Amino acid sequence: MNQVELTVLNWIQEHLRCDFLDTVMPIITRFGDEGIFWIIVAVILICIPKTRKAGLSMGLAMLMGWIVGNMILKNAVARIRPYDVQEGINLLIDRLSSYSFPSGHTLVCFEAATALTMRYRKWGIAALVLAALVAFSRMYLFVHYPTDVLGGAVLGIAFGIFASKLIDLVYTKIEKRRNKAK
Repeated sequence: MNQVELTVLNWIQEHLRCDFLDTVMPIITRFGDEGIFWIIVAVILICIPKTRKAGLSMGLAMLMGWIVGNMILKNAVARIRPYDVQEGINLLIDRLSSYSFPSGHTLVCFEAATALTMRYRKWGIAALVLAALVAFSRMYLFVHYPTDVLGGAVLGIAFGIFASKLIDLVYTKIEKRRNKAK
């Protein structure tokens, strides 16, 4: 499987690599760095009563992804990054110390974007486009295999949906308790 995936990454390097993308992709990938951008968005949404459910859903999804994806799966799978398998790659970003599967950048972006989409379609679609760009940037930058990115996206979507539904359930129970107390 690694050889097929390296073929995909090499195709990207040979056919899509250019000065413009060499400049843009390291910037795009930063939207997934440590989840900081998405955490800030979630905190802002939590502070606004009208958007609080979206922010809580994003936060819960990101927490689940951090635990399952970054703490458990990365260490359990322990997949070596593609630039450590194939020599001669001119990296545009610093080498990373963590394992490759799943892509944490892709995971956090899809968690947040999916949770946002569950509440606000227009914002969510824009966030999903950004998540897809970040996912592609991880392959362009040769730091993840396609299945790392796919795994991150699938898990992110699942956690985003699950977190949104769980927040709805919690809010429904709180509402029922408030109504009984009246």
